[in-house]
Amino acid sequence: MIIGVPKEIKDKENRVSTTPHGAREYVRHGHQVIVQAGAGEGSGFSDDQYRAAGASILGSAEDVWAQADMVVKVKEPIPPEYPLLRPGLILFTYLHLAANEELTRVLSDKEVTAIAYETVQLPDGTLPLLAPMSEVAGRLSVQVGAYYLMKPNGGRGVLLGGVTGVPSANVVVLGGGTVGTNAAQMALGLGANVILFDINAERLRYLDHVLHGRFHTLMSNQQSIADAVADADLVIGGVLIPGARAPKLVTREMVASMRPGSVVVDVSIDQGGCIETARPTTHSDPIYVEYGVVHYCVTNMPGAVPRTSTFALSNATLPYGLKLADLGFVEAVRRDPALARGVNVFRGKITHPSVAEAFGLRYTPLDEIL
Repeated sequence: MIIGVPKEIKDKENRVSTTPHGAREYVRHGHQVIVQAGAGEGSGFSDDQYRAAGASILGSAEDVWAQADMVVKVKEPIPPEYPLLRPGLILFTYLHLAANEELTRVLSDKEVTAIAYETVQLPDGTLPLLAPMSEVAGRLSVQVGAYYLMKPNGGRGVLLGGVTGVPSANVVVLGGGTVGTNAAQMALGLGANVILFDINAERLRYLDHVLHGRFHTLMSNQQSIADAVADADLVIGGVLIPGARAPKLVTREMVASMRPGSVVVDVSIDQGGCIETARPTTHSDPIYVEYGVVHYCVTNMPGAVPRTSTFALSNATLPYGLKLADLGFVEAVRRDPALARGVNVFRGKITHPSVAEAFGLRYTPLDEIL
């Protein structure tokens, strides 16, 4: 199989889908790897390193997309890449289709075989290809929250950990999954007061056992969230329903109740966001202010730390990419139910129920098409 690695073109997206080590593994398995010139530079990988791993370097994205049997990316295609999509192409990347009807229809119309990292799901419900970037985003959410809480950056002028004789800041974390857990760990490490919400009592019980200090858990309900948000200096949204749009847990009225200069960081913005006032932003223009509250809603947060993120992502995705390349798409998804759950579009059909439901489209189980 020919594996294509194009350069990411989303705003300030410096990650690359495959490291030189990953390229070497594909080649070792008998496959051809083609990499767009400069694709790895943002993560610190030179074209020469890819050549040394056995990959070929091509001069343009068009060449990579045209020649590849499977394109392995980091982020979903954006409109300039739509013309490069074609029937039968395997696209393996983050897609977040439930928040993007246009791309969903383009992938369907072009009959792309679209496999989303974020919906590959193991029998125990874990999401092995989303987890590493959720770790990064959860930790980053506290860093950027602390940055924008500083007065020169538009915030209230609050130090998360406070100092002797001065209270620590109040941090509210929505969701006890990978994002929320990592956000809570970072905020606690800086000395903040943390309240974490989730709907799963067992998860909250677990987090109560492993996280300590100024940490409290609460069952998620509208009134409790409203009370906590009104007193928060920083609100971090980390809610996820695999493959589906995120529920709006924080209403406009709740945001309006926050003190001027408070900050919200909506990590779930890729799936539509869990804060009603959230709208997608970019690394070039990361924030806006609404109701006096600073909003940071960058859709590719881990792209800010591409070296760390690329290693973490490639480590997780490579075994699945090799399985697709070694066995071919049909046999790979037949043998691996977790990978099959990652298939969102196949032969023009929507094969993930949450994506179909998001836009009122017809859902076709993958088994009916294979």
